[in-house]
This record gives sequence, structure tokens and C-alpha cells, in this order.
Amino acid sequence: MKEKFVMITGRTSKQAIGMHKGKESEAYIQAVTRVDMGDHDMDRLGINEGEDVLLHTLEGFIEVPVFKGNLPEGMLFMPMGPVANRLVGVDTQGKGMPSYKGFLVEMERP
Repeated sequence: MKEKFVMITGRTSKQAIGMHKGKESEAYIQAVTRVDMGDHDMDRLGINEGEDVLLHTLEGFIEVPVFKGNLPEGMLFMPMGPVANRLVGVDTQGKGMPSYKGFLVEMERP
């Protein structure tokens, strides 16, 4: 069953540490290949931490593990980077930069 969420992206300290080792490093790849979800949504959907989910937007889809985050109900967080970019649209709405905050995603189990 597909569930709809609002996605926000941003930089994380783990991502910054991984960048110091290079974007090809295992530390960086692990830091950006994840999605965070609030406890209440994880409990409601019966999702365990570390379990993979599929995320879909009009632009593409990815499969990533889920981790608990301090997020309001119905919201997901993903570190900015090559994985999140597969979900972000190219339309800049005249601002010169795509929207990395507040876009809709559908989530389902693989």
C-alpha cells in the first residue's frame, strides 16, 4: 500500500564527515542513502528501523533504509545528495534552483 508523505532534504553532520573522506567513501554513501521518519509513522505502518522502502515522485524512485527521526507526522527527511536528487524535480519555478523542501513522495514496501 502506498502512503503519501512530504519530503524535506538538508545537510547532516554525518554527511559532512563522510565528505571529508570523499563522495565515493562508504561513510558518505551510508550518510546519504537513507530516509528518516517519525516514530509514530513507523509504528502506524509497522516499519522497523533499517528496513528498506521504495520512495516515488514524478521524477523517479529509489529504495533506501528507514531510520527514526524527530519528525512530525506525515513528513520524511533525506540528506541532500545523489540519492535524494533522483526524487527532486528539475523545475526551478523561475528561482534557478529546484525545490528540495516540501515536495510530495509516495512510500511503499518493496
